[in-house]
Amino acid sequence: MEATLVLKPGKQEIIKRGHPWVFSGAIQSAGPTCRPGDVVLLCDHQHNPLARGFYNPNSDIAFRVLCWNPRVKVDEAFWRAALHRAVRLREQVVPPATNAFRLINAEGDHLPGLIVDQYGDILVLTISVLGMEQLRPLLLQWLQEQLKPQAIYERSESKGRTREGLPDRCEWVGGHGAERIIINENNVSFQVDPAGGQKTGFFLDQRDNRRLLGSLCKGLDVLNCFSYSGGFSVYAALGNALSVTSVEISAPANELAAANLRLNQLDTERHPLITADVFEYLRRTDRQYDVIVLDPPAFAKSQKEVMRAARGYKDINLQAVKRLKPDGLLLTFSCSNHVDEPLFQKIVLSAIQDAGRSAQVLKVLGPGPDHPVLLPHPEGRYLKGLLLRIG
Repeated sequence: MEATLVLKPGKQEIIKRGHPWVFSGAIQSAGPTCRPGDVVLLCDHQHNPLARGFYNPNSDIAFRVLCWNPRVKVDEAFWRAALHRAVRLREQVVPPATNAFRLINAEGDHLPGLIVDQYGDILVLTISVLGMEQLRPLLLQWLQEQLKPQAIYERSESKGRTREGLPDRCEWVGGHGAERIIINENNVSFQVDPAGGQKTGFFLDQRDNRRLLGSLCKGLDVLNCFSYSGGFSVYAALGNALSVTSVEISAPANELAAANLRLNQLDTERHPLITADVFEYLRRTDRQYDVIVLDPPAFAKSQKEVMRAARGYKDINLQAVKRLKPDGLLLTFSCSNHVDEPLFQKIVLSAIQDAGRSAQVLKVLGPGPDHPVLLPHPEGRYLKGLLLRIG
């Protein structure tokens, strides 16, 4: 007997619209052969097949779609085809002179719970759901056979794993890479620490936005807030900015940023690195800038934190706008999953109005095409941003 989940009446519409998640409260019944982590058949309340996907009754997201065609068999050939399809997309969209990118982007590649980032010949693997965890041996075998990396670092650590009933796992698999490796991005070089850096070692999702900044700041004074390892700072300096000031609370991150400036033959004295809290720095400084970048860490890591995060985003944007010269440029971002794009834009607008300024939207920003998102799944678009001209 096939393992089958049955939805409550009316709950099938979200699946028919192409959304990849079913929450536990939408499920009417689970067949006796449905086991946590298995691939099961999802049906509406009249037992009409809808999709196949991972089942985990212990998670808030009890079902994650793998295939909207219920007649497709989810076997080893299915997985290999899905992995090949993800790799082919990167062959199309990753720019030349770039060897660091998102290779597999979870739901965006129809592979929920799986993220793989490539840094030259090192892969960083993240597994966040039980169903994908059970496929780990096959995934590692495929990655090693098809891509032949020097090593794979698994960095599976998140609240999501805890919710799925999984322990964290951080270890080298099939080899061992250096503590820091050098990557190339649009002919710009960076040092990356896959095991110890933030996310999987580098903010790959900001590649296109870094390049955009580099094209905008010739002869201008730039402030990069929450600068981490100096990605935006290096691009701005290479774009012939008059000066680039980087503000980051982590001293080790600033040391890495200094190394990245030197790696690209840039003068750290001309482009100072300040170890400070960004909120305090913006309140304290009297200096005015032509361009300000706000790329803070996620302020909301759960729905309960959204209101507090909204206050944080408003405050940081308000202080930044006060430090911008007339007609200055603001690149402002949020990477909080739980702060959606309309809310983020509303927060930024409120900050600009409170500062008594006006704004022109020059571009709506987001991740590059190596971070695909399903159109009916806006939750997958965690990085959102705006390029604004502040009057």
